[in-house]
Amino acid sequence: MGEIVVIGLGPGDFGLVTGQTLALLETRPALYLRTARHPAVAGLVERGIPFTSYDCLYEKHATFDEVYAAITADVVARAGDARVVYAVPGSPAVAERTVSLIREAAGAAGLGFSVLPAMSFLDLLYARLGLDPVAGLTVTDAADVAALPPELGTALVVTQVYNARVASDAKLALMELYPDDFPVTVARNLGLADEEVRTVPLYELDRLPAIDHLTSVYVAPRPRRAAAFSLDPLVEVMARLRSPGGCVWDLEQSHPSLRRYIVEEVYEVLEAIDLADADKLCEELGDLLLQIVFHARIAEECGDFSMQDVVDTVTDKMVRRHPHVFGDISVRDAAEVIVNWEKIKRREHPGERPGVLDGVPKGLPSLMRAFKLQAKAAKVGFDWNSVAPVWDKIYEELDELRRAADGGAREEVEGELGDVLFSVVNLARFFDIEPETALNVTNNKFVRRFARVEAEVKGRGLKWKDFTLEQLDELWNEAKKLEK
Repeated sequence: MGEIVVIGLGPGDFGLVTGQTLALLETRPALYLRTARHPAVAGLVERGIPFTSYDCLYEKHATFDEVYAAITADVVARAGDARVVYAVPGSPAVAERTVSLIREAAGAAGLGFSVLPAMSFLDLLYARLGLDPVAGLTVTDAADVAALPPELGTALVVTQVYNARVASDAKLALMELYPDDFPVTVARNLGLADEEVRTVPLYELDRLPAIDHLTSVYVAPRPRRAAAFSLDPLVEVMARLRSPGGCVWDLEQSHPSLRRYIVEEVYEVLEAIDLADADKLCEELGDLLLQIVFHARIAEECGDFSMQDVVDTVTDKMVRRHPHVFGDISVRDAAEVIVNWEKIKRREHPGERPGVLDGVPKGLPSLMRAFKLQAKAAKVGFDWNSVAPVWDKIYEELDELRRAADGGAREEVEGELGDVLFSVVNLARFFDIEPETALNVTNNKFVRRFARVEAEVKGRGLKWKDFTLEQLDELWNEAKKLEK
């Protein structure tokens, strides 16, 4: 059975060839070189070691892929029933595509195959530039630079930069990943007397006076950006909580049972916004996100949809409904953006909401629902043209409430009070104020001021019953002044 032994001639002159490789060469094997354009070849000639070079194939074929395929076919054919030694520059284990091709072809042909370790140009590069590959390093052929990932996070070494044309192609591909003036280090003839290492801006890579088959390029890692955003950690935690052996409480939850929690989290987010507390807002947004992931996990277990479906759906919707950003539509102002948004919604859901007031959830907080109902009615002209009639309506509803309270039944008072609130919501809409938000601000204000009054009561060593309403009102006014 034939055998192929692959050796490396090292990165420089013959002195860098390993003792194991030298011992093999001294047996005068049938030796085939990928290229004789290498400093160590002079050592072969001096020692009278015969060889055959494949350099002629580089002239015969148009692409490197064709050259490598031809080399592979010839090496495998010659090793049909003999022992063949195939030599490459540097190390067979680093950036040598022919070695991979020959390995596969030898296996298919039932030939023996082995590789002797050799010193790589990378070893010299590490020494010259003070690099430690443990910190992360990507090595690629110049022909494959365009296939590098956009967010490459390691240092990069580009090999086989044969000539100015290859350097130009590599430069253009690198400019897709790095700034045009990003510093790159060009290493040429490492390990030889005329060794050259120089750092230049990326845009000058193909303008260097000497570029040949012993040229490589080192690119330092870019400054690290913030870690890529991912929901995966939270999604995985929720999956664990809902899995067998997870949390009993989490396993018992359903969409309806979680309904109250998502509402509570929304209001806690609003409170953090009102307090202008960034740390609290960050925490509360996380709690709200947890509820969303919780619902998505339950849905995924039911086969309805996944968290990725949630993200994809809202992303696609935002792109569709912002054609002035992601398309070629122009808008004059924010009002036109809203008009376009509604038109796109109607096209996406034709006939789904035939009524003017359809689409306002019944489960919304009452003030918020009233606000949205009035806004929808206003879109079809069911609205006053100015704020003056709104004030009149509020006074009218207050009079009706007063009359009902003077002698009406509880149900009537309740209805009239609702009418007053509804008319106040209309006033808020004319002032472009969310009534739910406004009331929430007042609630928080009441809590703060009452806390000051309570602290004053306790500070005096007294109880609430020890104060008259007038005295408490005076404390309240002091709390107001302190807040201002």
